[in-house]
Amino acid sequence: MRISPPREVLVAVLVGIVVVAGCTTGSPRLQPSPPRPAPPAPASGKLVSAPVGIAGDLAQAPLDQPRQALIPDGWTISVWARIPKARLEIWTPDRALLVSVPSSGQIVKLTPKPGAAPQQSTLLSGLDQPHGMAFAGSTLYVAESDQIDAYDYADGKATGGRTVADGLPDARSPDLHGAYAHALKSVAVGADGAVYFSIGSTANISPQDRTAKPPRATIMRIPPGGGAPQPFATGVRNGTGLAIAPDGSLWTAVNNRDNAPDPDGNVDVGYVNDHPPESLARLTPGRELGWPYCNPDGGPANLPFIRDMSTNKNGSQLNCATLPPVEQSMGAHSAPLGLAFTTAALPAPYADGALVGIHGSWNRKPPRAPEVSFFAWRNGTLGDQQTLVGGFQADDGSRWGRPVAAVVGPDGAVYVTDDYAGAVYRLAPPGR
Repeated sequence: MRISPPREVLVAVLVGIVVVAGCTTGSPRLQPSPPRPAPPAPASGKLVSAPVGIAGDLAQAPLDQPRQALIPDGWTISVWARIPKARLEIWTPDRALLVSVPSSGQIVKLTPKPGAAPQQSTLLSGLDQPHGMAFAGSTLYVAESDQIDAYDYADGKATGGRTVADGLPDARSPDLHGAYAHALKSVAVGADGAVYFSIGSTANISPQDRTAKPPRATIMRIPPGGGAPQPFATGVRNGTGLAIAPDGSLWTAVNNRDNAPDPDGNVDVGYVNDHPPESLARLTPGRELGWPYCNPDGGPANLPFIRDMSTNKNGSQLNCATLPPVEQSMGAHSAPLGLAFTTAALPAPYADGALVGIHGSWNRKPPRAPEVSFFAWRNGTLGDQQTLVGGFQADDGSRWGRPVAAVVGPDGAVYVTDDYAGAVYRLAPPGR
């Protein structure tokens, strides 16, 4: 279904100003930040190795043999459903779980059944790489690779599809000639009805994205009631994670660049392994996250920006010292994907915070392990990374799963999608 009325895209780039680090010409010589420690287990408990429950009819590869996961002590984890290449997810107002499958152009609906596997059906099909989803009341927003659509959701069906933003870049865009690494898009809806969506960068470092029309490497905003999308935040290499926090603020989890040179301009494996950290940032109007000219450094919290030595060696492209520090981060090459907030839905210490699906690195040596991370929400910001679910990667770097997203269900359990295993897991606190 292609419903594409024309839309203009206006470009407006603003830069926040906070003096953080010397990134101008003539600033002191940059020093590499030390490697980051692994994320700790929860302070009020411990992670234990526990069997992943797998019913016989769900035991297809790679879940056709016993698997162990690291989860909070006393919790349980099981395979709830199998969906090949499952990506992002959201609960409907009538308590069904929607899962996007970009590879097949579908939105799959999982309707829970007491004491049995969920009923699986197709809510939408024939879409172009549908990825992110968001609800505003009974309106369902779906981010396709080339447009953002809205549907009326009622009686378990999505009808009345209309496009609210079109002409978005994907591999079919004439100017990209089939070369587009980050076509998948995410969407979120603010309390005022504004619609936000991500447009990823063309490649690892492609400065032309900043002046493209529409601009790439941005988070865009459609005003309440509709209208032409405008840039809300810029320099966002690939903000796949996109969600509204309990206080109404917009946050994004960003996949930052690969193969970043060290302060001397050399591409060294030891430096690349831990630089730059992935970003977890609060977005405000005109927020600039620096890509491809500035990279966050250090961490885990309040990270300053330093010059990118391949694109901004003398600081002439962008003064990194003017960029506000990044609120939170994950280890380099973590590949954060889904982002969702919990609000008094889980037992302590997970009652309030953010859940992030860590997909794991594709080229780090040794690989960054996949996991589901938790960041506690305190006083309007996020605390340091903690592991909620791990154990997907063996000591030799081999994997049996790669989480994409984690959301809390109406039953108080956490539902985790895994596009590598083609599964949806149910992670249940004690008694749920």
